[in-house]
Amino acid sequence: MEELKQCRLQQRNISATVDKLTLCLPVLEMYSKLREQMKSKRHYPALKTLEHLEHTYLPQVSHYRFCKIMVDNIPKLREEIKEVSMSDLKDFLESIRKHSDKIGETAMKQAQQQRNLDNIVSQHPRISGGKKSKKEVCASSDLEVKNTSPMSEQDSGILDVEDEDEDEEVPGAQDLVDFSPVYRCLHIYSVLGARETFENYYRKQRRKQARLVLQPPSNMHETLDGYRKYFNQIVGFFVVEDHILHTTQGLVNRAYIDELWEMALSKTIAALRTHSSYCSDPSLVLDLKNLIVLFADTLQGYGFPVNQLFDMLLEIRDQYSETLLKKWSGVFRNILDSDNYSPIPVISEEIYKKIVGQFPFQDAELEKQPFPKKFPFSEFVPKVYNQIKEFIYACLKFSEDLHLSSTEVDDMIRKSTNLLLTRTLSNCLQNVIKRKNVGLTELVQIIINTTHLEKSCKFLEEFITNITNVLPETVHTTKLYGTTTFKDARHAAEEEIYTNLNQKIDQFLQLADYDWMTMEPSSKASEYLVDLIGFLRSTFAVFTHLPGKVAQTACMSACKHLSTSLMQLLLEAEVRQLTLGALQQFNLDVEECEQFARSGPVPGFQGDTLQLAFIDLRQLLDLFIQWDWSTYLADYGQPTCKYLRVNPTTALVLLEKMRDTSRKNNVFAQFRKNERDKQKLIDTVAKQLRSLINSHHS
Repeated sequence: MEELKQCRLQQRNISATVDKLTLCLPVLEMYSKLREQMKSKRHYPALKTLEHLEHTYLPQVSHYRFCKIMVDNIPKLREEIKEVSMSDLKDFLESIRKHSDKIGETAMKQAQQQRNLDNIVSQHPRISGGKKSKKEVCASSDLEVKNTSPMSEQDSGILDVEDEDEDEEVPGAQDLVDFSPVYRCLHIYSVLGARETFENYYRKQRRKQARLVLQPPSNMHETLDGYRKYFNQIVGFFVVEDHILHTTQGLVNRAYIDELWEMALSKTIAALRTHSSYCSDPSLVLDLKNLIVLFADTLQGYGFPVNQLFDMLLEIRDQYSETLLKKWSGVFRNILDSDNYSPIPVISEEIYKKIVGQFPFQDAELEKQPFPKKFPFSEFVPKVYNQIKEFIYACLKFSEDLHLSSTEVDDMIRKSTNLLLTRTLSNCLQNVIKRKNVGLTELVQIIINTTHLEKSCKFLEEFITNITNVLPETVHTTKLYGTTTFKDARHAAEEEIYTNLNQKIDQFLQLADYDWMTMEPSSKASEYLVDLIGFLRSTFAVFTHLPGKVAQTACMSACKHLSTSLMQLLLEAEVRQLTLGALQQFNLDVEECEQFARSGPVPGFQGDTLQLAFIDLRQLLDLFIQWDWSTYLADYGQPTCKYLRVNPTTALVLLEKMRDTSRKNNVFAQFRKNERDKQKLIDTVAKQLRSLINSHHS
C-alpha cells in the first residue's frame, strides 16, 4: 500500500509537471520566436508576437520566476523595437532626401511623355485609352496599398504599381523608393500608442527637408541644368508627400500638404524672379520657360494648384521681350553697319524672285526692264524685314503652352513688335543717320529704304494675323506703329541731308580767297565757287529717287545757306575795305549761283522760285554796281521798290567799306575833282542811310 501510495503520488506529480510544462513551453517558444524576429529585424511581427506573449501566454504562468523576468523585459523590448524602427525611418528620410532629384526627374519625364501622348491623341482622336493619367496611376497604387495587409512583410504596396500592360520606358517615381520603413514605423508607433509622436516627428523632419530643397544654389541662373536640378528636387519632394498622403491613414493630411505647397510656391517664385533677372540670353529664358511649364504640368498632375507659376511666366515674358530686344538691337546694328547703301543689282530672274520672296515688293515697270537691273532699295531692307518676322516668331515661341487665348497671344506679339520698331530699330536707324562719317549718298538711300519699309508694315500686320488667327478688326487689337518709326527715321535723314549739304557748302566757302582791293575783276567766276556748283549738281542728280518735296527742300535749303554765307563773307568785320572791282568779281560768283538756280537742278520748282534764294544778294550788288542810290532812297519803304530786299544797315556797312577804300586809294584823291565829288556823294548817301536807320528805329 505504501508503494502504491508512493507510485500514485509520483504519477500525480508527473501529470502536474506535464500540465505545467504544457503551459510553459508555448511561452518559451513564443519568446524564442520573438528573439528570432528581433534578430532578423522583423520588427512589426515581433511586436505582434510580444502582444500575444504579454496578453495571452504570460498571464497563465505569471507565478513563475522566469515569467517575471520576461514581464520585466517586455517594456525594454518595446523600446528597442521603437528605436530600431525609428532608426530605419531616419535612414529612409536621408535616402529620399538624397534621391528626391532622381524621383523628380522621373516624374517630370513621365509628365513630358504624357504631354507628348496627349498631343498625338489630339492630332489622331482615334487613338484613345491605352494610357492612364498620372492621377489614375496614383489611384490604382492607392487601392493596392489599402488592400495590402499590414501583417505582410512587404507592406509598402509600392513596387510594381504601374500597369503591366503599359509599355513605359520611364519607371514610375514610386518604383524608385521603398516606402516600407515608413509604413512599418507608423504601424509600430500606432500599436505602441505613440502615433501622434511619430506624425509630429515625420512632419517636422520633412518641413526641414522642404526648406533645404527650396533653397536655390547661388549659381542656378548660369545654366539650364541648374534650374532643372532645382525643379527636380522640389517635384521629388512633393511626389513623395503625395504618395504618403494617399497610402497612409493620416500620417500627412491635405492641410499639411497645402501649407507646404504654399511655402514652396512662394519661395520658388521668389527664387525664379531673382535668378531669371540675371539672364540676358533669350534662348536660355525660353528654355527656362519650357522647363517651368513642365514643372507646373508635372505638379498639376499630382493635384497641386499652379496658377501662380503661370502668372509668374507672364512676368518672365516681359523680361524675355527685353532680352529679345537687346539681341535684335545687335542684329540690326550689324545689318546696318555692313550695308553698302546702294541699290541691289539683279542679274537674273532667279535672284529677282529670291529678293521678291524675301520682301513684299511689286513694281510693274521694274519687272518689264531687262536684266541687269536694280531694286531701288539696298540690302538692309529685306534683311531688316526678315529679322522683324524672326522676332515675331521668337515672341510666338514663348506664348506656347501658357494656356493663353489667341487674342492675348496676338496682343503680346503686337506690343513686343511695336517696341522693336519704335525703340530698337528706331534707335539703330537714328544712330546710323547721326554718324559722323555718313555721306549724302547713304542718307538718300536711307530715305528710300525707310519709305519701302514703311509700305511693308501692312504685310507685317497680315503676317501676325496669319499666325495668331486674330483679325485686325477685332476689338482692342493693338496696331503696329511701324509707319511712325520709318517716318521719324526718314525725317531725321532729311534733316541730316540739309545739315550735311550746308557743312559741305561751308567747306567750299573756306577755300574762298577774294582780293577785296582789286581794281579789275577777272572774266570768270571764282574757282572755288565753280567747284561748289559742280558738287551741288552731282549731288542733286543722286536725288532722283527721293520723294519730290525732299529733293526740293534740300535744294532750296542749300541755295539759301549759300546765299546767306556769301552775304556774311561780304559783310564780315575782317573785310575793312573793298573796291568796286572786288564787288564786280563777287557779282560774277553770284551770277554763277543764279545760273545754277535757273538750270533747275531739281525738278518741281515753279518759275524762278529757286532764284529768289539769291534775291538779297542780287539787289544789294545791283544797287552798288549801278550806283542807283537815288532810286533806292526815293522808293525806300514802298512795296514796289526795286531794292526792296536791301536793308539800309547792310547797305551802310558796305558803303563804309567802299568809302575807306576811296579815301586810302590815293593820297592825292582830294585834289581831284571826280574823286572829291564821289567822296561827297558817298558821305551824302551815308548820311541819308543813317537818317533812314534812325527813323526806322524810332
